[in-house]
Amino acid sequence: MSDATRRAAIAERAARAGGVVARERFRGDFEVETKSHRNDLVTDADHEAQEQVLSTLATEFPADTYVCEEAAASIPGVGSIDYADEVPERGDAWVVDPVDGTANYARGIRFWATSVTAVVDGRPVGTATYLPAETDTYTAGPESVCLDGTTLTVSERSDPGTFAVALVGWWPTEEGARTAALYRAAAETFGDVRRFGCMQGALALVAAGALDAAFMPTRPQPWDSLGGVYLIRRAGGVATDLDGAPWDRESDGLVVSNGRAHDAVLQAVAEAAAVEPAD
Repeated sequence: MSDATRRAAIAERAARAGGVVARERFRGDFEVETKSHRNDLVTDADHEAQEQVLSTLATEFPADTYVCEEAAASIPGVGSIDYADEVPERGDAWVVDPVDGTANYARGIRFWATSVTAVVDGRPVGTATYLPAETDTYTAGPESVCLDGTTLTVSERSDPGTFAVALVGWWPTEEGARTAALYRAAAETFGDVRRFGCMQGALALVAAGALDAAFMPTRPQPWDSLGGVYLIRRAGGVATDLDGAPWDRESDGLVVSNGRAHDAVLQAVAEAAAVEPAD
């Protein structure tokens, strides 16, 4: 087994382990706090799930770097590990989101995920997006891309008027005019527009062909995007920035699709991006 294949397998193991911890607290009693603003939520279940993910990973890879959404500390049974705010350009790293879609989780909505991505020299080599309440696991590695063991591929639709698309990312209230413009442009171009509240889950749906495209006009966090983009590319899809250049973690904006009408998706996002935010 190659190192990349091993890392992909352990990403799945860690995502499942953390997801089980979060699922045990789901729709139960947990504390909810805010972070950067009143709609940026975190629960104690997020922290407990992340601790389980990190314990699983660090037992196998104690010297690697860890990039996590939630604040982290030493891990019981493992001790101190190396944390970073950004994905390093060199070396082995793990990107972890213990509960992607915490607002859904806190409201009792089932669509949330535990996401773990293995990165080597700045590039993903394996990822797992586990939706515990939905009992679905999306995985990708150097040799496969699957939903619950069945090979994934993006959709074959080519008519934008038949596309189901998702708006992903967080939308601040002060960007209301631009957000409304994005919805309007999407509604005028595509057959259906949705917002799921769990970015990694929505990106996984593009990889599976259930959605045809997803997009956001601002730069996503690595724990919200890196694994999902890897899934989509491994499933035959396309991920670019707002100008159509191949997406990387430094790109402004994210546009993903099945690749069959990507220009139409880019145009819809461009129309909204041109709208000036309200004063």
